[in-house]
Amino acid sequence: MTTAFDLTKFKGVIPAFYACYEDDGQISEERTYALCDYYVQKKVHGVYVGGSSGECIYHNLDERKAVLSYVASRLKGHMTLIAHVGAPSTRDSIALAEHAASLGYDALSAIPPIYFTLPDHAVSRYWNDIMEATPLPFLIYNIPQTTGYTLRTPLYEQLLQNEKVIGIKNSSMPTFDIERFKRSGGPNSIVFNGPDEQFVAGRIMGADGGIGGTYGAMPELFLLADQYIQQGKFTEARHIQSDINEIIVALCSLDGSMYAGIKEVLRRRGVNIGGVRLPLAAITEQDAARIDDVISLLEQVESRYITSTHSS
Repeated sequence: MTTAFDLTKFKGVIPAFYACYEDDGQISEERTYALCDYYVQKKVHGVYVGGSSGECIYHNLDERKAVLSYVASRLKGHMTLIAHVGAPSTRDSIALAEHAASLGYDALSAIPPIYFTLPDHAVSRYWNDIMEATPLPFLIYNIPQTTGYTLRTPLYEQLLQNEKVIGIKNSSMPTFDIERFKRSGGPNSIVFNGPDEQFVAGRIMGADGGIGGTYGAMPELFLLADQYIQQGKFTEARHIQSDINEIIVALCSLDGSMYAGIKEVLRRRGVNIGGVRLPLAAITEQDAARIDDVISLLEQVESRYITSTHSS
C-alpha cells in the first residue's frame, strides 16, 4: 500500500470524545470547550469526535455538526482531529463528511451501516461514497459487537485499493484481527486498537496507537502505557494494563452506563460535561459509593505510576 498522506499524525493515544451536555440535556458548547481544554492539558495526541463515546446515534444531524464545529474551533492546530461521520444513511454521512472537511479535520472515519443486514458490496459502496465526497483520508471502523457487521480481511484489502483509505480503527476483540489488518495494509497503513482493555496487547500485535472510550478518565495511564511500548518495557506495560483493566471493570460494574460513570468521575475531578442522553442509563444513588471506590482506585494507580515516573 502506498499513500500520499502524512501518517505520522495518526499514532499514539487518541481519546474518543464524549458528548457534552447542559443540565437540561442539550448539547453544551461551553462544556465541549472545557473537555477540549482538558485534553490539551493532558497532552493526548488527538481526539476522535462523534463516535460511540460521543453518543452519535442519539444526536440529530445538526447536533453532530455543532459538536464537530465546537471541537475544531478549539483544537484545530493543537492535535490530530478525526471525525466519525457514520450515520444511518449515506446522505447524512456525506453531509457530515463535507462539514468536517470544511472545518479542517485531519481524517474521517465511519462504522458500517447499521440495522439492516447489508452485503459486502453495499457496505463497500457506503464507505467509498463517503470517501468520494471529500479529499480527506479515511479510517475504516470495525466494531462488530455493536454494528453486527464483521469486516473480513478480503474486503479490507479491496478497500485499501482506494488511496484515501489509510487504515482502520479495529474494535473487534481478537488481537489476531489487528495483526491481520496490519499485515494486509503493510507499513504504510495505520491500525488503531479499539478495545481499551487490550491496548498493550494491540500495540504489541502491530497497532500504531489506540482510540478508546475510557482514555478520558485516565489519559496519563494510557500515555504511559504507550510510552512503555515505545521503549520496549513490555513487563511494565503489562502491569499498567492490568491496573487499567481493574478501573475499567469498576466502571462497567455500575448500574448506570460506563459513560455516565466516566462523566461523574470527571465531574468530581473538576471537568463537568453533564450526564448521558436517554436511553443510556444515568448513574443511580447506589452508584455514588461505587464511584467513590473508582476514584480511590484511580488515584492509587496514578500515584503508583505517575508519581514514581516523575520522581525517577
